Amino acid sequence: MEFILRITKKLIPNFIFSALQPVYHYLFAFCSAVRFGSPSRKIFVVGVTGTKGKSSTTEIINALLEGAGYKTAMVNGIRFKVGNDSIPNKLKMTMPGRMLIQQYIKKAVAAKCDYFILEMTSEGAKQFRHKFLNLDTLIFTNISPEHIESHGSYEKYLQAKLSIAQELKNSCKRKTTVIANIDDKEGEKFLAAGMGKKISFSLNDLISFKLKDNGIDLVYMGEKYSSPLLGKFNLYNILAAMTFAKSIDVSNKETRESLKNFPGIRGRVEKVKAGQDFDVVVDYAHTADSLRQFYGAFEGKRKICVLGSCGGGRDNWKRPDMGAVADTFCDTIILANEDPYDEDPMQIINDVAGGIKNHKPIITLDRRKAIARALGEARVGDAVLITGKGTDPYIMEANGKKIQWDDATVAREELGKFLNF
Repeated sequence: MEFILRITKKLIPNFIFSALQPVYHYLFAFCSAVRFGSPSRKIFVVGVTGTKGKSSTTEIINALLEGAGYKTAMVNGIRFKVGNDSIPNKLKMTMPGRMLIQQYIKKAVAAKCDYFILEMTSEGAKQFRHKFLNLDTLIFTNISPEHIESHGSYEKYLQAKLSIAQELKNSCKRKTTVIANIDDKEGEKFLAAGMGKKISFSLNDLISFKLKDNGIDLVYMGEKYSSPLLGKFNLYNILAAMTFAKSIDVSNKETRESLKNFPGIRGRVEKVKAGQDFDVVVDYAHTADSLRQFYGAFEGKRKICVLGSCGGGRDNWKRPDMGAVADTFCDTIILANEDPYDEDPMQIINDVAGGIKNHKPIITLDRRKAIARALGEARVGDAVLITGKGTDPYIMEANGKKIQWDDATVAREELGKFLNF
């Protein structure tokens, strides 16, 4: 069908093509569900949406469910998982196409999984990938300006997200639930948009919490919990997952053990260790707000920061904002290539540099050399913070060229050279 879409685009005027696109996407979503026998009717489907924390929240939910003895399947920006089988998501697409989602739900049903966990995006909603999924529960993490060029405005971006919550009304499931972060200014809108049971979560639900260098301690509903995850942003992700677990009656004991033993998430505040006497951490942070929260988790450390921008051809407005955040938090700033696509990578870097007023950034287009330079700048107790790609499997360049990539792997390789020098 995608082939037919490309041919049709060449044969008819743009204004007619644009008008027909929604019809095409809706019909493709419907046909995909029919093709695989509407498998979402036969399994508990959990959706997670928001601007930040979606992948992390899905992974924490998965860990809590597995710790409670359930068999799970999951599709997120990091991996595709059915039971014990897991493969990396190399599509450069957080929420994959309608056919693939339905196919994975069918695999989950065939494997007798109890839960299917899906990361859901505004871009996916634009193409009706959220249709015919028969959600049982939707979880809203937070929202901030993102993908503005794609949607046209923040208000349209918000509406795309809210359309995912509204889809609960079309679910065939008898009991549906929406869970929303009401510390976010838009949280109440998601509760209002959903159907069925409505559950909020907030830091006010915690009796106390402590953010430490090696994790998080919290007291929730009178019970003590601990996690090796770092930062206040992960506290919210944990709270979202715990709220869901409580909604399906996972016991406090099971949740406590699962959180304590959760090893962390690839590409999300991922520490790279090779015996060095300073921190090396890889994270997906690709907005000004996510950078601010990530850098804030390493308060008191001298920070050497490698960053770029989230991608060429979009969200140009946020580039100087990201530079300004690095200017505030980082001691050394290294600007590197990330995903320029068809845009001039130096222009992207110059846009980011435009927000840096108090430092002279080091500009190294070659991302490997930038990481190596950061490691060379580090001293005992410092933190080398590498952001923007997380587990992204490629650097995307002009004319569709893809360079295989993994920030953590490259950092580990360069650490080996550095330590053996």
